[in-house]
Formats: sequence, structure tokens, C-alpha cells
Amino acid sequence: MTDRDVPEQYLDGYARILTDVSATGRRLTRDEVESRRALGEQAAEAGYGLRALVSAHLTASRAVRSLSSGSADGTLAAVQQAIDAFAEGYEHAQRLAVRQEEAARREFIDDLLYGRSDLGRLAERAERFGLRLSQAHAVAVAEGPVAYEEGAPVARQVEQALLARFGNRNVLLTTKDGRLLCVAPGHEDKILPYFAKQAHAATDGGTVAIGRPQPGPGGVVQSYEEALNTLELAERLGLDDPVLHSADLLVYPVLTRDRQAMADLVLGALGRLTTARGGAEPLLDTLTAYFDSGCVAAEAARRLSLSVRAMTYRLERIHKLTGANPADPAHRYMLQTAVIGARLLDWPAKGI
Repeated sequence: MTDRDVPEQYLDGYARILTDVSATGRRLTRDEVESRRALGEQAAEAGYGLRALVSAHLTASRAVRSLSSGSADGTLAAVQQAIDAFAEGYEHAQRLAVRQEEAARREFIDDLLYGRSDLGRLAERAERFGLRLSQAHAVAVAEGPVAYEEGAPVARQVEQALLARFGNRNVLLTTKDGRLLCVAPGHEDKILPYFAKQAHAATDGGTVAIGRPQPGPGGVVQSYEEALNTLELAERLGLDDPVLHSADLLVYPVLTRDRQAMADLVLGALGRLTTARGGAEPLLDTLTAYFDSGCVAAEAARRLSLSVRAMTYRLERIHKLTGANPADPAHRYMLQTAVIGARLLDWPAKGI
């Protein structure tokens, strides 16, 4: 945009002020300064660029100066004061617009993730932020060693990496409750794994959970809740994988759907471990390591920093207390399911 593109209304009174100031050598009055600020705000709200506006002011200044016999220094000082006030008003309007945009974006994200808005209206608002809610979407949630903050260096670093790799493919990156979230179209199956890699690398740790693609306007909140539940499961189960897919952990919600039945299984299969010297936790850790290592005692012993002899003793102790032999395929499934249930229910620490 050139200075000729700037309407005269944003230069209203400028030539008159300069002419008077040049003739008298005075400074701008308070009302004159305020009028420049107000015009700067109006120009920003109308969408005109500051560079073109300043250029228009300078062109007007040269025209006034060519007809004036007053002090050049006084005129230049007035030009500086007027343009400074105009730019201040312009920047104030821009800051206000940014805050309003941030508030609208935050309100939209809250409504999107909590399903609090009419779905039709939500879909209309989503297009403004690059989402087409008629399509399926998936959500990845990153939880780092410290809370993620909107606009913080880590969030900007991840966003820049995504833009450099994929460009603008209707991806929404935001923060919520100290976590970093990425919403992507369900058919773009490379975006969320890449986001997970970048989020993990940016904080040198943390965990990322990826929800399954879900269709329709309510799909985002469903995938988001899946990802949150996956993070919670990972914490309960002590999973240390940096990236977790909800689709890979669907068995765990199934196991806990009937909480009372699971509690009965845990107490029935493992309850007597609480009578062991040192409590049930060491023996539960033994079973966890044993099952996680494919029921190979030597590997389980290595994971627990035990001798194979000590590992064998613990397994025998478990057999004696529970009546179930971890090495016997007939007993293994029941014990392993009970161990998973104990971890999900945080037993025996929280009781049942």
C-alpha cells in the first residue's frame, strides 16, 4: 500500500497543526496529541499498515514545509511528536485487537475441548481457526517435566517445527492446564507422531498421548478425552514410553469398566500378599517385572537388580501365599490381570 492509498481522514487536521506549529514554534497541545492518537487507533482498526500511514504523514509534512518559512527544527520536532502520538494510538489498537483475538481463541478452545457450545455454532467458529469439524480429527496431548505455557519458547519451537514440516494443514496448537495440545485432521496420520517427537525433544522428556481419530464436531473432545485418559493410565501403570497411542491401550478401560469385579479379582488373587514381610508392594513389583519380561525369570531379575536365586524365591513365595503359580499358564492370565487391576486401582496403597 502507498501513501496515496491512505484516506485523507487519517490525516485530518495534520497539515493545519504543522503549519501553525511551524509559524509559532510551539509544541502540540494535549488535544492535538490526543486527536493524533485517536486517528492512529481508527487507522489500525480499519486495517491500514503503519508503514503506509507514516509515509503519508511524511509526504504531507514535506508539502507543509515547502510552504512554510518557520524553523525547520521546530517543524521536525512537531512531525516527530505527531507521528509518535499517531503510532502510539495505532499500537494500542493493535494490542487490544490481539488481546481480543486471544480471548476469542481461548474461549473457542475451551468450548471445543469441553463440548460446552452448540455443535453447529462451534463448527462455524472453528473455520476461523483453521478447523473443519465436519471431518474426523485426532488430538495429541503432551505433558512435560514443567507446565507448558501459551507463547512460551517451547510451545513456539514446536509450532515452528510443525509449520516448517507440514505448512498450514488445518492444525491447531494450543495449551490447556499446563499441557501442550495438537489437533490435526484424522487422515493426516504423520502430523501427530511428528508433534509428539518435537514436544518430547523440546523438553528433553515428558510423555505424549495420541487419541484416536473421531468424526464430526464432537470428535475433537472425544479424542482429547481419550488422550487424557491414556496419560492417566500411563501414570498408574508406570509406563515410561515417550509416546502412547490410545488405540494400543484399549484393553485397560475394558478391564476397569466393572470396577467392583476388578476389585474382587485383585483381593481374591493377591490379597494374601499383604501378609508378606515388607508388604505386598515388593511382590507386586516382582510379578510386574516377571510378566513384562515375558515370564523370563533371569530378565525379570535383571530389571529388579536381583539375583536369579532371589527372583526364584520371590516367585515361590507368591505361589505359596496366593495358591497360584506365575509360571503355570493355567494361573498366569488370572495373576497378570489381577496385577494390572492392582496398578489401575492403586492397590494396596489406596485400598479397595
